[in-house]
Amino acid sequence: MDDHQLAAAVPASVPASAPDTTCGVALGIEPDAVADAVAAPAPAPFLPFALPDIGEEEIAAVVECLRSGWVTTGPATRRFEAAFADYLGAAVQAISVNSATAGLHLALEALGIGPGDEVIVPTLTFTATAEVVRYLGAQPVLVDVDPLSLNMSPAAVEAAITPRTCAIVPVHYAGMACAMDELLALARTHGLRVVEDAAHAFPTRYRGRLVGTLDSDITVFSFYANKTMTTGEGGMVIVRDPELARRIRLMRLHGISQDAFDRYVSKTPAWFYEVVAAGFKYNLTDIASSIGLEQLRKIDGFLARRQALAARYDAALATLPLILPPRPSGDSSHAWHLYVVRLRDDAPLARDELILRLSQMGIGTSVHFIPLHRQPYWRDNCAASPAAFPVAEAAYGAMLTLPLYTRMRDADQDRVIAALQALLS
Repeated sequence: MDDHQLAAAVPASVPASAPDTTCGVALGIEPDAVADAVAAPAPAPFLPFALPDIGEEEIAAVVECLRSGWVTTGPATRRFEAAFADYLGAAVQAISVNSATAGLHLALEALGIGPGDEVIVPTLTFTATAEVVRYLGAQPVLVDVDPLSLNMSPAAVEAAITPRTCAIVPVHYAGMACAMDELLALARTHGLRVVEDAAHAFPTRYRGRLVGTLDSDITVFSFYANKTMTTGEGGMVIVRDPELARRIRLMRLHGISQDAFDRYVSKTPAWFYEVVAAGFKYNLTDIASSIGLEQLRKIDGFLARRQALAARYDAALATLPLILPPRPSGDSSHAWHLYVVRLRDDAPLARDELILRLSQMGIGTSVHFIPLHRQPYWRDNCAASPAAFPVAEAAYGAMLTLPLYTRMRDADQDRVIAALQALLS
């Protein structure tokens, strides 16, 4: 250690000229303690429950976008929409938005949801699923979930349908598809529209078909930072009906009749436009889309890694007092956005204590979700009580989300597994 380094390291009360021949002693530290500190291994880095997987390709794409001069909605966004639609196939249209929340709002608006209408949503979801219903002056109706999948329960949906019900919003929880055949059958029987909240579900398959190509009216994906692919913030609305697509595109950007991109790149004067509706400001930028294009190219590899990590958890945690996530059957598949476990009644620790102990061991977890019926706004505005949602209530008290992300190394996951085995065995 040279004099400059020593001066920076010692407290202000110790002269910087203090001799450094016996550094530890000069600072009032026992030599053995210095030796122990040098020999001790560095603490393992904290493991978050999620991290985005951003590579040099995404960084280069953003730089190229910045140099191009197009930083808002432009050519990269159009390429991203086309590439996403091509990935799904089935002649769908893909409309980019600045968040999945925006996409859900646009979807329900395009379907004509408004004051006096009821829209059925699961209580075990993020608040965005329900709040977009309130944006339109309609009433969310909360329902309980299936005890195995934690997805919206078709039986609970059927019991909640009234003459005012206009739509159902299934949430593909954690990346596993809802029982869409049953939900779509209910919708057909009662003349209801279906908007899939697929924020967790890219790329998930349901009975061989990718979510986004099923027989619902509209599907909305999320590209938030912790999702299976990311644009930082962003989302994609998937629709087949050209009239619904036209309305969503119109309302996405202020209700202006002519696309701003077309006006700005026109070789002839194209300054005239008309505002034909009171729209919103929900467009995705080219900066975000340039990231999305690179992430989309990697999505199959991302999925394979998530599947491998989930399989490792399944094998290593099977003997612990945990309820592990269900696996889809047949030709369905799981996107593994989240790996959610539930503590069994015979577990030696309660959920909150386990989360605390894992945090103290440098392991981050989360809870997905605090059910809407427990949130003050929804509790009061939906007259919701825990007794009406026994499955979600029991699951909430026992659940935690373990770290799972594509940058996670096997050694990182082994730390999580070892900690759980030490705390729960």
